[in-house]
Amino acid sequence: MIKYILPAIIIFLIVLFWEKITEYVEKRFNIRLNYILVSSIIVTIVIILLLLNY
Repeated sequence: MIKYILPAIIIFLIVLFWEKITEYVEKRFNIRLNYILVSSIIVTIVIILLLLNY
């Protein structure tokens, strides 16, 4: 049960606080989040698949 709820909560929090995350990263690291967005989506999919398999 936790393997379904945990990724859903993580994705929900990322979507909920996306504006604050982008502002923080742009101020702190001066990086646009297009590349980070793509990589985080890939990592999220991999985590979900791993949790579903194990």
